[in-house]
Amino acid sequence: MENEEENKPAENGEEPLKEENEEEAAQKEEGEGDEEEPANIEDLTEDALALKAELAKIVVHPPASEPAPMEEFDQSEFSPSYKDNLPKENLVLQYAENFRRQMVQLYRDRKPLFLNPINECGIEKFVCTTIRPTQLEYKELYNWEGAAEFVADYLNIEPLKPEYELPKRLISPTTVLKRQKGNCFEYSTLLCSLLIGAGYDAYVVSGYATKETCLADESRDICPLLKKKEEIKAEEKKKEIKKYNVKPPRDLRSKFELKQEAKRKAEKEAEEEKRRKEEEERIAELEKPPPDPYYGLRIHAWVLVLSGKREVPENFFIEPFTGLSHSVDSANYLGIESVWNNINYWVNMQDCSEGVKGLSYDLGDCTVWEYMFPNNDKPLLRIPEAEDDILDGLDDDEDNEENEVEKYLDMPPSWVDALKLSLRDFQMRCPQGKKTKLYKRAKLEKFAHYLMKDGLVSKLSVFENKELTDLIMTREYFAHRLDKLTQRVTDQRKGLVIENFEPGRPRCLKEHTYRSSAPGPENDRTMLFYHEARVDGLVKRVESPTEMTEEYVNRDDFLYYKHVEYGKRTKKFGPQESSPAKNSRPILKMVQKFHRNRNKAANEDIAELVFHMSEDKIQISYHTEDPRIASSTREYLKPANWDEKGAILTFSSDMHQTFQVDPTEPHKKQVELYQVLLMLLKAEEKCRSDVLDSEQEVRAILDDRVKEETASDLDISVYDTERNEKAKKHRRELERQQLEEKMRKQEMDIDYLAPFLAKIGNPEKLAKAQAFSLKEECLQDLKQRLIDKANLIQARFEKESQALEEKQLWYQKNQVSMGKEDEEQYLTYCKDAIFRIHILDQRLARHKEQAPHKYMQLEQKLRSDERLAEFF
Repeated sequence: MENEEENKPAENGEEPLKEENEEEAAQKEEGEGDEEEPANIEDLTEDALALKAELAKIVVHPPASEPAPMEEFDQSEFSPSYKDNLPKENLVLQYAENFRRQMVQLYRDRKPLFLNPINECGIEKFVCTTIRPTQLEYKELYNWEGAAEFVADYLNIEPLKPEYELPKRLISPTTVLKRQKGNCFEYSTLLCSLLIGAGYDAYVVSGYATKETCLADESRDICPLLKKKEEIKAEEKKKEIKKYNVKPPRDLRSKFELKQEAKRKAEKEAEEEKRRKEEEERIAELEKPPPDPYYGLRIHAWVLVLSGKREVPENFFIEPFTGLSHSVDSANYLGIESVWNNINYWVNMQDCSEGVKGLSYDLGDCTVWEYMFPNNDKPLLRIPEAEDDILDGLDDDEDNEENEVEKYLDMPPSWVDALKLSLRDFQMRCPQGKKTKLYKRAKLEKFAHYLMKDGLVSKLSVFENKELTDLIMTREYFAHRLDKLTQRVTDQRKGLVIENFEPGRPRCLKEHTYRSSAPGPENDRTMLFYHEARVDGLVKRVESPTEMTEEYVNRDDFLYYKHVEYGKRTKKFGPQESSPAKNSRPILKMVQKFHRNRNKAANEDIAELVFHMSEDKIQISYHTEDPRIASSTREYLKPANWDEKGAILTFSSDMHQTFQVDPTEPHKKQVELYQVLLMLLKAEEKCRSDVLDSEQEVRAILDDRVKEETASDLDISVYDTERNEKAKKHRRELERQQLEEKMRKQEMDIDYLAPFLAKIGNPEKLAKAQAFSLKEECLQDLKQRLIDKANLIQARFEKESQALEEKQLWYQKNQVSMGKEDEEQYLTYCKDAIFRIHILDQRLARHKEQAPHKYMQLEQKLRSDERLAEFF
């Protein structure tokens, strides 16, 4: 009976195939009936009959379909836990087999459970013990997003064969990491091991999914990088109505007209929404995949993360093939058979006729989830009917319960070796360092860090058509670049290039937008800067062939806006100017705007300053006072000789016009107006100089970008000894220096008996007399050298003392006629001489103290020397 029950799911899985074959056979019979009958053999000629006989000799035999052999592994590479089971593991396998038999007996229509597949060594292992919770040392794997993305990128997919049967083998996560490929169950086991190690309440799910999910076909899905993030709208705070607030003016508009307008607007929006939904349904119907003959039968595994731990707000699924999260009501998953982690195994008892929609994931509810081991870590629901029985027998069995200890089978430790991942393998991310994913009208290419010379780590290409031939836009993401470039977006239709940079560039560039057809200076471009790191507070610079606009923040002079208008260059004959500053565009107009300075009066605080360079005119607009609705203005005409250096400027009343808001205020005198004019001319010159500096900065930034793109050097950490060539050279140099120091020390350790042995001909064996003579000569030589060194120090001491005395006598004789410089030189000499005498005195004292010890050390070495030891 058991064998019949076990074979029943396989038969059920083959029924659609048989039905499909019967339908095809019926269609063929019907088609054959419609075709015209072939010609009679009697009607054929002799040549046709000969051709028919020749063709009959050709026989075709279809190849026999045999299952692909399992990959074999070298048994010597695995630890003993892979090759054998502990007694407790065998007990768990027996427990699981008993559980399977009970499920088959009670639920004959259910598909078989995934309980004890074989491992790499052909040994049966329980699926819960295959999970090895591990927290690796890389911070990117601490969150579920990073761990899921890593697993999806690091491994290659092996689809289940056949699609409607459970795999017979489940490879350990350690081996999966080494071979970098696996099926959905191995993907999920590895991801679940990382998530549980990081503190998540994660489970492997065995169930059924759509064809696109099982085969990781994302060609009908939008690329995650193109999806717009949902913006959380902040709730508007209601204004508190105070008792003494001024009432707002009455709304005199017709309420009927407002209602009619709102009604028309709502109808228009509803119509647009209906049209949009119809269009989406039409497109979805056109893009709908063809019907799948195995729909609802394709076995798949994924990961379930329950809320509670790691501040997870709600339950969700993780698709291991893509690394993306899905809601628990996702239409990609069609049913669940069982879930498990490293502690227990649960069987789903809920109806999955509508997929996974509406399923409860309270694993402590015994009515919807059947657990295998009684040590369930989930809180169990109390059964009300059983409470009375328990209370009735509580008094009778109270003494027995105190002495008895409940015994149950718990989960043995995992048999899998510890998960290890080197830094180089982690940075590779993808097999062979490259991986390509196809999405709906998009292609995503991923590269390992440091694989590409320009630091490219991913590239997203967006197309207009499904065939991926009409390119619209490309997004390139970079890492570890010295120029701090992180992203480059190229719009093929508009011809725009947008580059984003991290903080740390020399001129604090944040974003650069320009046209790919005109990347040079004096063209259309927009630059954004990290204003916090700039002294001038520049935020934005917009440039075109005829204009340039700059915006500032947090400046001491309250400047926040600057606008420059350029004219056309005048053509000059002769050699061109080599300096860009001399060949700059002529400036027609400069505009500066300032914020309000509360330390000045409004009619003295400049709001806008306009320099008309072509008209030799300057206009000033002041800030508006609080009760006023207009602002004061002034206009100056520049003198004719304003650009002559050192010239006296002429000023008259007809060169100045003013509009004063308050007519009661006194007008400024001619001297004050003249001083304001001088101040404005200086401000104009400074503004013009700043404009030239801005143009020069743009050229410098563009020159730097050309050099950076040509070199495209990467920033390698000093701790990365494999890639950092400078660190390698430095380490090799240190090793060479250490070796040289070791050789130098060996050379310095010279044989102190060598010169004395050479005098007597270096005999192989010494006589007693020769040994005593060598010892006395060696000691006498050291004694003489110590005395000579002391005499040398004493001679230098006396020489320095005599020179100091002579210098002091010279100073006493010439003290009256000496200048200040000579006296300073004398004092400096005396100071240095006294220092040298003091040092020599200390050296002589130390030498006298150390000389006897050196003599004793040499005598001890001579006594312990192998050549002299036998005589002493």
